[in-house]
Amino acid sequence: MALPVRDQFRYWGIAAAIFILLLWLLGDVLLPFVIGGAVAYFLDPVADRLENMGLSRAAATAIITVFSILAFALMILMVVPALITQLIDLVDVLPSLFQEMRAFVERQFPSLLDRESNTHQFLLSMGDTLKGKTGDILETVMASVGSAVNIVVLLVIVPVVTVYLLLDWDRMIARINDLLPRDHAPTIRKLAADIDAVLASFVRGMGTVCLILGTYYAVALMIVGLQFGLVVGFIAGLVTFIPYLGALIGGTLAIGLALFQFWGDWASIGLVAGIFAIGQVVEGNFLTPKLVGDSVGLHPVWLLLALSVFGALFGFVGMLIAVPVAAALGVLARFGTSQYLTSRLYTGRDELDPESE
Repeated sequence: MALPVRDQFRYWGIAAAIFILLLWLLGDVLLPFVIGGAVAYFLDPVADRLENMGLSRAAATAIITVFSILAFALMILMVVPALITQLIDLVDVLPSLFQEMRAFVERQFPSLLDRESNTHQFLLSMGDTLKGKTGDILETVMASVGSAVNIVVLLVIVPVVTVYLLLDWDRMIARINDLLPRDHAPTIRKLAADIDAVLASFVRGMGTVCLILGTYYAVALMIVGLQFGLVVGFIAGLVTFIPYLGALIGGTLAIGLALFQFWGDWASIGLVAGIFAIGQVVEGNFLTPKLVGDSVGLHPVWLLLALSVFGALFGFVGMLIAVPVAAALGVLARFGTSQYLTSRLYTGRDELDPESE
């Protein structure tokens, strides 16, 4: 006899509550394992393709590991130091940039900054705050990152977790499949396949888009001579997974910096704006349709909500799992809606029910 639906809801609800509680309590501890699992999931198709070419799973994992280590070492040696240096320099020059902006506004729009006006007082106080707090802000950010993310632990645990999960991925999935409740196994498999399709399209596809656009923005901006071009490209690429937000944030930051650096050189300013215009055209017409597709089903507002909620509840770990959880909840919501539309709750009495006659 199947377990009553009420009891099933009770048991699964308790399991979900325990999982959420553990995630909330052990967020920092779980961080390297979450990252390792995400990397393994991202690389699993590569391992499968190598297996289809005749390699064993162990050999495929070894090849992926060697290439990943080389790529990581290259990034550490060439990209990360320059990125950190530009980020620190950008934070250091923010007060002077703000003062230059105020001076520019005073020259061009003197009526807006009358000494007694609220606008002038606001800009003055903002500049003083930036002067006094820039160092403190940078120190606080670095301290919070250091406390939340132990770099040594990440560098040691994440690769180990990734290698083990990548090596045993297929066996792990098969074992989970064996543990599914028999009554609901077909439905769970279908939902899992739908969730995997969304994640494969969005996480893997959009991750590739972010990498391509971030690299393009950074290289192009540095070629035209924009200061902090690497930082701007990194930020723009990082938030590209939210449609239009990457270009909006990166473009605003880049054009704002270009106005201060190239004021009067409208050709250089136009080049900076053109870089982001070309990036948007390429993303919208080639990269996203090719790598992500049109059937992902993750609305930008839904992504922002998921990032905000999970980030507030679970911190940095919550932001990492926000997109996968949003994708899963989206699939479950569509499944629940389809079930509701065919249920008696929606349709009312069955037409064949003799009581309805």
